[in-house]
Amino acid sequence: MDPTVPEAIPVIRPRTSGADVLAETPAYDLIELFFFAYRDFVSDPDRILDEYNFGRAHHRVLHFVDRQPGLTIAELLDILRITKQSLNRVLKELIEKGFIESRTGTADRRQRHLHATPQGRHLALKLARLQTRRIMHALAEMDPEAKNLVSGYLLALIDQDDRAHVQRLVFGEKET
Repeated sequence: MDPTVPEAIPVIRPRTSGADVLAETPAYDLIELFFFAYRDFVSDPDRILDEYNFGRAHHRVLHFVDRQPGLTIAELLDILRITKQSLNRVLKELIEKGFIESRTGTADRRQRHLHATPQGRHLALKLARLQTRRIMHALAEMDPEAKNLVSGYLLALIDQDDRAHVQRLVFGEKET
């Protein structure tokens, strides 16, 4: 065996639960599949966003503002877990280019409620449809129960203390 060539990392598959997997052994296969899947998942929207001189941060902001009309800046910061400074730059561009509008709160005039404009809604839907197409093609190649398994797997990847919050955002479920 050549000493300059590292030994192959054995792939450890979970037996019954994630607890059975040794944390010391990286799951390179799954990590790399995640990288490649994410690369291709965002590549379709990236091409369209580039036409507007927008990036992935613009996409994320537009997505959540479109999905939750009236979202406050504080709520958006909580969802995205980015700094206010990072959000301000992206949000300013989206507002200036007419994709999002900021409205003063009725109960608290200090709050700014964000809404996608018709132009913003159109772009958000266009991007979501591209990603939906990729997801549905992948699911079509799998067992009919795959969507539930994939949803459960992705939810399990989220920090446990944030799962109920994410479930409420994604599925409209109440937090427990």
